Amino acid sequence: MPGGSVQLDWTESEASPAMEGSRQSGQDGAIDTVRHRYPFCIVWTPIPCLTWLFPIIGHMGICTSNGVIRDFAGPYFVSEDNMAFGHPTKYWRLDPGPSDADRREWDNAVHQASQTYTGRMHNLCCDNCHSHVAMALNLQFYGGSTHWNMVKLAIYMALYGKYTSWSGVLKTWVPFLICLAVIIGVVLFAHLR
Repeated sequence: MPGGSVQLDWTESEASPAMEGSRQSGQDGAIDTVRHRYPFCIVWTPIPCLTWLFPIIGHMGICTSNGVIRDFAGPYFVSEDNMAFGHPTKYWRLDPGPSDADRREWDNAVHQASQTYTGRMHNLCCDNCHSHVAMALNLQFYGGSTHWNMVKLAIYMALYGKYTSWSGVLKTWVPFLICLAVIIGVVLFAHLR
C-alpha cells in the first residue's frame, strides 16, 4: 500500500487489556459519554476553523457494536478510539437489529470499510470520513439502502444527532457565534464609517 500505510488487525483476541475492559463496557449497548463508548452510533466532532464558519460540517466516525470509534483520520489511516479532532460532541444512535447476527454484520461492515479506507488517500471534499461511514452503512444495506453518502450523513447528523453534553454544544457553537459576531461587527463598522 502507498505511503507506508498502516495494516490494521481488528481481531478481538489481540486487543490490549486496557481496550478489552473498554470493549466489555459497551457489550450491553449502553452509551457511555464519560468513557466515549457509543455502540451502533455515528459520532461527530467539530473541525477547527471549518466548523467555526459552517457548523454543520465536522469530522465523523462510526462505532462498533461495543462502542469503539473508527474514523478515517487521514491518508491511508483509520484510527481506533482516537478521533482526529478530539472526542465526539454529537452522536446518532442507529438500530442494526436485535440478533447477534445483526451485531456481527454491523461489526463486519465497519471492519471492511475501515480496511478499505486504510488504502485510500483522504480528500476533504470527495473521499473523506463521511465517505468511510457511508461505506460501512452501504455494506450492510442499513435501512434498506445502499445510497448513503456524505451529504445525506451530514444532514441526518444535523437532524438526528444528540449532543454528548453541554460542553459539546459549546464546543460546536461558541466559535461560530464569535466568528459571526466579528463579521457583523466589521460590517457594521464599515457601514457606519
